[in-house]
Amino acid sequence: MPESVIALIILAAAVLLFIWDRLPIAVIALLVPLALWATGVLDLGEAVAGFGDPTVLFIAALFVVSEALDASGVTAAAGGFAMRLGGTNPSRLMVTVMLMAALLTALITPNGSVAALTPVIVVIAIRAHRSPSELLMPAAFAAHSGSLLMLIGSPVTVVVADYAESTGAGRLGLFSTGLIGLVLTVATIGVVLLLGSRLVPQRSSGKVLRDLGAHGALLAEHYGLDEPQDKLMQRGRGTAEFIIPPRSRFIGDLVHHGMVTESGELVVAGMHHKGRDVAGPLTLSAGDSLLFRGSWQALANAADDPDIIAVDDPDAVRRQAVPLGRGAKRALSVLAAMIVLLATGVVPAAVAGLLAALAMILLRVITVEEAYAGVSWTTIILVGGMMSLSVGMTESGAAQLLAEGLVSVVGSAGPFALLAGLFVITAVLGQLISNMATALIVIPIGVSAAAQMNISAMPILVAIAVFAAAALLTPVATPANLMVQEAAGYRFNDYWKIGAPLLLLYGLAGIFLVPLLWPF
Repeated sequence: MPESVIALIILAAAVLLFIWDRLPIAVIALLVPLALWATGVLDLGEAVAGFGDPTVLFIAALFVVSEALDASGVTAAAGGFAMRLGGTNPSRLMVTVMLMAALLTALITPNGSVAALTPVIVVIAIRAHRSPSELLMPAAFAAHSGSLLMLIGSPVTVVVADYAESTGAGRLGLFSTGLIGLVLTVATIGVVLLLGSRLVPQRSSGKVLRDLGAHGALLAEHYGLDEPQDKLMQRGRGTAEFIIPPRSRFIGDLVHHGMVTESGELVVAGMHHKGRDVAGPLTLSAGDSLLFRGSWQALANAADDPDIIAVDDPDAVRRQAVPLGRGAKRALSVLAAMIVLLATGVVPAAVAGLLAALAMILLRVITVEEAYAGVSWTTIILVGGMMSLSVGMTESGAAQLLAEGLVSVVGSAGPFALLAGLFVITAVLGQLISNMATALIVIPIGVSAAAQMNISAMPILVAIAVFAAAALLTPVATPANLMVQEAAGYRFNDYWKIGAPLLLLYGLAGIFLVPLLWPF
């Protein structure tokens, strides 16, 4: 059997497994290079080369930088600024939230910005007496357009830039796609303002949504503590309330003020029995509450223990209640330095990203453990594994076969028809599987088609990046869509209503605007 056919079979199997959604994404991404090696399409070195690609290292570094900005309170401060700027006017609030999501995404990717901003936006909605569902989907969609404002805004644009340089199509600078991102961000805001009241659903997640901004002061009053909010809620350490549930292994244990837990990471700062403060030692029983102090990671670990129940999620408290920490200025300085390095091209992008990630650790903005935890390893494995599929499709001739089929259908109509065909493929696949996986599948097809039509690959690659960003019709298209679904209580079919007109705008931008900036 020809290698090209084998590669196409592996491609089809990967797509079906992604759609089936019974296996973890990382497992599918690892099966792909193994299948390419086992069938002889690629040798072992080629099959696993994607995991050591500079692009993968750059994406991992960006996750660390994103985590540092979040951990230092920068994203929470951005949310607070939005609260003050947006006020309670519905339109102004909507524009503020969407601009905040788009601009933050340009720095830390859609998944990072949506993860950081979701609890902040929930608080904004509560304070404005609105449903969070009115704001979360528009914010997620603005994050998609914001991913095109800067090269580092999305792993997809990073990968596209790498392909452009490796194929000789040219080099994409840090702000190369900025104009397209700006146009799409403005258009997204405009569509939401015009149609949002009718198409953005009002849902309820069924969860009790609370404003935790003054949580430290509330705990101090409840437990009779003399310390102010900023002492109880700090960047590295915090305070959280826990309840002893029935049948807990801690029932019968003797606790007292200042006692260190068995892990050695938390200190008992307060105790309540039957709703009353207890000064002396307390023998724990079901319903007693304890106030713990310690690192945010230790509090999060305690919240995962089934024998003790966190009254409020420590991570949600940290995001809302912690002001800009001592590491915020250092984090912003490192970010600025990375942007300068990327803009000037003094060092390769991967080096700039790795230097920034290393600086965040050495300057103690985050710990090594926090850096590891901040990396989306699923994304890293997905990019590394699917890169091998792109290589396999190219070297086996499978990409050329698909490109020949596409060119035979649209070739006589010219390069604009080619872009339209790629848009249809990307738009369909991008709603069913990860937009990152979609881009890595479509890129070699587009490059091969460009070569056959004797046109520049650059507009094709940039257009694919634009098309891949339009993952707007389903919650499974991107992790960002899934994040807001849970927080807002959206249903599966809620996304396409406002997503469909936006998808059309992305298609028009990729087909007609991109060639104006990068001629065929």
